Amino acid sequence: MTTLPADRASVTEPDADVPRPTVTCVFAVTDTPPPDEAVSVTPGHDGGGPLRVLAAGPLHLIVQDVPAAAFGEEALAERLNRPEELERCARAHHRGVETAASAGPVVPLPMATLYLDDRNAVRALTDRAASLRTLLDRLRDRTEWAVKVHGPGIAHAPGAAGDGPADGRSYLRRVSERRRTEREERERALARAHAVDRELRRYAVAATRHRPQSEQLTGRSVPQLLNAAYLIDDGRRAEFVRAVGELARDAHRSAVEVTMSGPWIPYSFARADEVERDAYQEAGA
Repeated sequence: MTTLPADRASVTEPDADVPRPTVTCVFAVTDTPPPDEAVSVTPGHDGGGPLRVLAAGPLHLIVQDVPAAAFGEEALAERLNRPEELERCARAHHRGVETAASAGPVVPLPMATLYLDDRNAVRALTDRAASLRTLLDRLRDRTEWAVKVHGPGIAHAPGAAGDGPADGRSYLRRVSERRRTEREERERALARAHAVDRELRRYAVAATRHRPQSEQLTGRSVPQLLNAAYLIDDGRRAEFVRAVGELARDAHRSAVEVTMSGPWIPYSFARADEVERDAYQEAGA
């Protein structure tokens, strides 16, 4: 979870061996910074200073001074292995990103992106200024929408393995028929989920599929067939929402559930490799 490239792990300064009370945690990058007073009242990580805006050329970073002892690599790894600490850090990180996004497009950085000091943070992100500005332009006036499709539970048809004649051949035939029926039901449900995804991509600037969540995570007793995110121009928001509603009504007739949430900060699309992939797809590859 912690990102510590070489330029962050060490510096060749005279006082490099002197323990530092704080390090700089960077939440997000933007080219339209929110007011300092709005940033400073946003709660950040426990034990750290107020959030603040740090200029990096044409870009601005939302940062916080955090205790070096608590955010050292080993200490942080140990904390993030505890679910309650992981959730606390994730919530603090999202608050910082959300505040950065209140004034314009934002590139969220990975949680616990740390630098020894402001100068190192500015230098590292200035080196990436061109790709970050490309990302900000790509995300401007666009938001992320999540769509999930859950399939029907497999209902055993009449004539299940325990019914009918008790001889071995009949039993095996019923087992085989039941398995074939279940497989066909799964295939039909997956086909519906793929059709939903194909239709919604027509409205999206970009789309990506995440790994379906387990039933333990979703709290549902039916499988998740699609876990997708779509980057939508704000001008097409009503179109997209209407399309999801129509797909949800159609899917409901076949016991497949389509749900939507959003708009969200476009975490799923704030990576340089997403830009390259989209350019590749738009070229017709």
